[in-house]
Amino acid sequence: MSRDEELEQIAASVVDVGFHLHRTFGPGLLESAYEQLLFADLTERGYRVSRQVSVPLRYKSIVIENAFKVDLLIENQLVVELKSVEKLIPLHGKQVLTYLRVMNLPLGLLMNFGEATFKSGVRRVANDYHAH
Repeated sequence: MSRDEELEQIAASVVDVGFHLHRTFGPGLLESAYEQLLFADLTERGYRVSRQVSVPLRYKSIVIENAFKVDLLIENQLVVELKSVEKLIPLHGKQVLTYLRVMNLPLGLLMNFGEATFKSGVRRVANDYHAH
């Protein structure tokens, strides 16, 4: 399996878990609750999942050790940013793209559990990535 195929399989699993969580609990839980549930379910499926990953930012000779935290990092390949808000705004997607650029990763998922349907709250964010 190629790296792209593996990444797509991971992304599909994350979306599947998110869909089932939204179907079971609906909108309204705190972001941290969805994060813990996603972490547990994905770990149970055999994925290496890290929560609240602190990421350094480097610019010239400046290093900011804890510039931002990624909600979930799956298999050190896929960034997952979680929200529990009424509606996503463009800034949320830009935030994920910035994370991907700083981490030099190709793909992230922005998942908003606050919307009425899960489908309307999920966005793929690509950093110079095109699935084959």
